[in-house]
Amino acid sequence: MVMAVTHEVSNQSEPLVGHDLFEGNQGLRDVLRLLAPQLDLAPLQALGRQLGQADMQTHARLANCHRPVLHSHDPQGRRIDQVEFHPSYHALMGAAVGAGLHGSAWQEGRAGAHLSRAAGFMMFTELEPSVLCPISMTYAVQPALTGNRAIYSACADKLASRVYEPGLRPWPLKAGLTMGMGMTEKQGGSDVRANTSLAQIEGSDAWGQRYRVTGHKWFFSAPMCDAFLILAQTASGLSCLFLPRVLPDGTLNTVHIERLKDKLGNQANASSEVEFDQAQAWLVGPEGRGISQILEMGTLTRLDCALGTSGLMRASLSLALHHARQRAVFGKPLIEQPLMKNVLADLALESEAATALALRLAHAVDQRAQSHEADLARLLTPIAKFWICKRGSAFAQEAMECLGGNGYVEAGGQGLMARIYREMPLNSIWEGAGNIMALDLLRGLRQCNALECLQRELAPVRGCNIALDRAIERLPAVLQEWANPVQARRLAQELALLMQAALLVRASPPAIAQAFCDARRGGDWGQTFGTLGPRADVQAILARAMP
Repeated sequence: MVMAVTHEVSNQSEPLVGHDLFEGNQGLRDVLRLLAPQLDLAPLQALGRQLGQADMQTHARLANCHRPVLHSHDPQGRRIDQVEFHPSYHALMGAAVGAGLHGSAWQEGRAGAHLSRAAGFMMFTELEPSVLCPISMTYAVQPALTGNRAIYSACADKLASRVYEPGLRPWPLKAGLTMGMGMTEKQGGSDVRANTSLAQIEGSDAWGQRYRVTGHKWFFSAPMCDAFLILAQTASGLSCLFLPRVLPDGTLNTVHIERLKDKLGNQANASSEVEFDQAQAWLVGPEGRGISQILEMGTLTRLDCALGTSGLMRASLSLALHHARQRAVFGKPLIEQPLMKNVLADLALESEAATALALRLAHAVDQRAQSHEADLARLLTPIAKFWICKRGSAFAQEAMECLGGNGYVEAGGQGLMARIYREMPLNSIWEGAGNIMALDLLRGLRQCNALECLQRELAPVRGCNIALDRAIERLPAVLQEWANPVQARRLAQELALLMQAALLVRASPPAIAQAFCDARRGGDWGQTFGTLGPRADVQAILARAMP
């Protein structure tokens, strides 16, 4: 019997591999140039080259294919509560720590350290987002941890160390540490005031007031971190506590990992449910003021949600563009088909606008000693977290559609497009879903002179675009009419689009800024991607966006 010869494979796009994530992203480079023209770009250039390589993509794939495994007991029956990761997970963690994406920005004191770190975090997300959960929390924990100076002094250098050292061991024996947080409980979710975990004071030592904690956390991400900030009820109310996995005497703290979450995405990261059985913890900040203390950490993880979604947008756009320029339909490359050009150009505008807004927020964190920048960070955190993360899922779906069925299967693009699609909803839910962010924006409006802050930020673009000018003129009325719980989402959307348009006018070429302002500010746009008006220079937009 003669075996049939396998058909010849043609008109299939090759994987996007061996590309430079920094040099290939003109929008990222331009907004960095606008915000910090003296920024040292050498570390970002090196990271961009590293992250696009085949070996790093293989690590990302393997870390997601081989999910974390919980080992609650050792073979002899002793409780160990450890999570085993694939070696590729550790390789990715080592790369992220080595690039200083965790806590280095707080210690190194470089000009633009937080902005540079944000750009690196965004690029790393293009490769693999789920390992960045402990990286993000280790970055965000440091301002909150200063509420206990003794503990902060003991661990700050190791939280900023560029040495990644997994495994649970006493701190003095480790070169680098990671930290996480635990707020959410079964009965409350985002309503952390409903927490029931109880912390009873046990005494005091060199680290201050020491407590025994009994209770649980319903979402306890990255349980193999070295320590956590948690919330628990004390005699004075909900308080912030520092809870290590390994106690100063070298014994394991009684943090029992009940199970790992079986999640839609974010598969390389271990998210868990835990029980505290008289676990030892130390007070951070004033007793009874736990929410305000730990929200210093939450504010920075919200920044990372905006950065992460922006990175995922760029990754899915790059895959769509790469596929479209190789795939032929109806006699010519897909990217030359007029309607596909409109879709891809529209996605490119959305991606560049998200990048600009997220990095502007990071720049405000860098400049937070200035009152204007501190106020802007207070406003932009919920605005960017709400809008960018809300746009992520629709963006990923449209980008996946550009690849057709090849994008939907796990093998397409090494499974990256499907992985991105599963990942996209997370950042919108994580650290406060849309309603939480919209209501937080209303609180921000009460805490600073929002109109003055926003008008100052928008002043450089007055007179540059008619549609943008009209939106700026409406700003006082918008803040007055929509600053209420019923319209809070609409307000967040309006301010996000206003800021994005202004940033693109300042940082991007006229073709980009004009098309965005026409579509998002001037009304020359439909309700889905791919509905840019006839004035949009789609060819120029696509040329700029190509990876």
